[in-house]
Amino acid sequence: MAKPSRGNVYQDIIEKIFAERFQFDGNSFEFERGDIEKTAAEMGVSLPKNLGDVIYALRYRKSLPASIVETQPPGQEWIIEGAGRAKYRFVLVPLNRIIPREDLVTIGIPDGTPEMIRLYALDDEQALLAIVRYNRLVDIFLGLTTYSLQNHLRTTVKGIGQIEIDELYVGIDKHGCHYTIPVQAKGGSDQISVVQTKQDLAWCSQRYPDMRVRAISAQFMGSEKIAMFELTVEDDAVKVVEERHFRLIPATDVDQAAIRNYR
Repeated sequence: MAKPSRGNVYQDIIEKIFAERFQFDGNSFEFERGDIEKTAAEMGVSLPKNLGDVIYALRYRKSLPASIVETQPPGQEWIIEGAGRAKYRFVLVPLNRIIPREDLVTIGIPDGTPEMIRLYALDDEQALLAIVRYNRLVDIFLGLTTYSLQNHLRTTVKGIGQIEIDELYVGIDKHGCHYTIPVQAKGGSDQISVVQTKQDLAWCSQRYPDMRVRAISAQFMGSEKIAMFELTVEDDAVKVVEERHFRLIPATDVDQAAIRNYR
């Protein structure tokens, strides 16, 4: 008999953890990282050295098992968020994954990505972060002057635990207001998750309480099309403030009529 894929093993493990703790009259409950190891041992399956990969896969790549989805009330979805050091929490929220709209107009942007970057980009996420940076898409999208401060920032948030911000920008507007701008980037089959947005916003408010925070998420749509979102938290739920789609094109392919229409 063929062994289940690692992704399916992750789903089986989280399904068992959920079944042992879920109560029909609650909308949240916690479990610990050690529960993942314990459950895997009980099931006789192996895990990666980085146990966080289990949670990462279920946040951004894999869907939750059908038995978990079936417990969701209408209009709500389960997410797995941090609940402290080596702790996690299942929580019901109105929205889990952010999916680009199919009916949104695409804006053409002259491609400023260096060919060396395209040649040696190590993965989709790194390539997307580089393309966003070299084409100043954060500036264009937000209408601010921004600067990349640090990427893959590993840090901690009170009450949440360890997090990683894909890239952190700082910015300034024409009035002199300063901004912190966490950017979440997803390529390939990964999807934008509200969990990372909530974590990024919480850390920026904790670390830079006097600066305005604007959280950005970027998603590849094909090879040269990028969906960008500004997200915020309202009533403890992540909401889409704005969405724009950009396509990187050679300067020779810029449509002058389209530029006039953009005005």
